[in-house]
Amino acid sequence: MIKKKKGKLHGEVYAFGKHICMSPQKARRVIDQIRGRSYEETLMILELMPYRACYPIFKLVYSAAANASHNRGFNEGNLFISKAEVDEGTTMKKLKPRARGRSYLIKRPTCHITIVLQDITFDEEYERYKKYAIL
Repeated sequence: MIKKKKGKLHGEVYAFGKHICMSPQKARRVIDQIRGRSYEETLMILELMPYRACYPIFKLVYSAAANASHNRGFNEGNLFISKAEVDEGTTMKKLKPRARGRSYLIKRPTCHITIVLQDITFDEEYERYKKYAIL
């Protein structure tokens, strides 16, 4: 299930992925690679990485960019990932039958992924740099 939420700051757009069926540690391995990168660079990285966690994260980044362009009118070339985090979700528990009437508990971890895209034109450091830079 993917939830979308408007950002509190003027230049931020959020996308939430709740109850994604994978371990938070495996999702963090991918999230750490894309944090702070531009939107286009992130999509290239996620397409080429060989991990299963890349596909739901790719969908979330793409969804957040669609929110930014449709709801706020941002240009996708100016977006970068300002915040990306993975939280632990609920653990699904199933019982597998074993020998002699016993049962074995199988735990399926889930995670909640938050992606925040920010427009670089609203970034204060970018505005300060642009003011003093000679173009």
